[in-house]
Amino acid sequence: MNDQSPQGPQSLAELIASRLCHDLVNPLGAIGNGVELLEMTGSVRGPEMELIRDAVRDAQARMRFLRIAFGAAAATQVLSAREARTTALAPWEGTRLSLDWSAQADLPRAQVKLAYLMLLCAETALPMGAAITLGHGPGGQWRLEATASRVALDEDLWSVLRFGLSAAGRALRPSEVHFAALHAAAGPLDRTLNYVAHGEGLTISTA
Repeated sequence: MNDQSPQGPQSLAELIASRLCHDLVNPLGAIGNGVELLEMTGSVRGPEMELIRDAVRDAQARMRFLRIAFGAAAATQVLSAREARTTALAPWEGTRLSLDWSAQADLPRAQVKLAYLMLLCAETALPMGAAITLGHGPGGQWRLEATASRVALDEDLWSVLRFGLSAAGRALRPSEVHFAALHAAAGPLDRTLNYVAHGEGLTISTA
């Protein structure tokens, strides 16, 4: 199999993530369709059905998001502005994070991947929630602005964005893997990552 692209080889981890997400999306969709049919027939009602419906919807939204964030992204793949925005917003509905996605153009999937991973990194540092604005400038750079009452930023962990996995000085936990993934995704695109925590929140940008 030739997995080379002008942006470099797709990693084995990305291909595995794509496969796992692909195999899980269809069963989740089937469950969702089953729930809709049950609701239409009225054969099952009550809070239990609402819990199942909401859980399936949340799982589908998260799976679509993670498929782009961690999956393989070939150089020729493009996401429409509508798909990128819808997939970005869905996982945060009903959470402490509110997202304003301001990118208006169709973009290469590899570029959208950067933005999604930036969101996951921001989520790690915002335990009390935040209002986030994420935009894509005319120069092709991303900028995330988070307004929050509290920012919990582990400097060793965040240094992975600039210097790579070894900068953390320890093994990353599974809940932190998006930091290494963002650093790895930025390299083939010739992007560097910057971040700063300030009195009103957090800023992450590419350059």
